[in-house]
Amino acid sequence: MTVFKPSLPDALRRVRKARGLSQEAFSDVSSRTYLSSLERGLKSPTLSKLADLCDVMEIHPLTLLTLAYAGDNAERVEERLMEVRREIYKIISAENDD
Repeated sequence: MTVFKPSLPDALRRVRKARGLSQEAFSDVSSRTYLSSLERGLKSPTLSKLADLCDVMEIHPLTLLTLAYAGDNAERVEERLMEVRREIYKIISAENDD
């Protein structure tokens, strides 16, 4: 059995290429050098920068993070989304109980 390792760099590269975007397409929010370093896993973006990058790709940041944690396995995508949904509902429920 192969163990899946989450990868934001892989997810970022996959979405960028699936959208047909070059690294230069991000020039309003990032340099090509910075984007390249993100895709090679040499740097990690802030949440604000991640949101900016996702705006260029026209996706929600959670889409990118889901792909990072699920890869290209549709079953794993569903599992991650259900897990997140359960955790959010538990947190909201706990807050409302206070």
